[in-house]
Amino acid sequence: MSFEVHAQGVVHVFDCFACAIHRMAPICEHCRVQIIGQGVEAEGHWYCGAHCARAEGRVGIIDKV
Repeated sequence: MSFEVHAQGVVHVFDCFACAIHRMAPICEHCRVQIIGQGVEAEGHWYCGAHCARAEGRVGIIDKV
């Protein structure tokens, strides 16, 4: 029982959600952790949270509480 994920013009085929998450999750550009769930996107760059975004010089970003 496989399934397809269509993203950015490419089709990815997986047989489990864990594999899809591992392959498709963005990587924080500061601490290099995989972003599972909510992250922060700033000017085309992905971070796991506001702390990492600020550490990379992004301003005006706050964590949602």
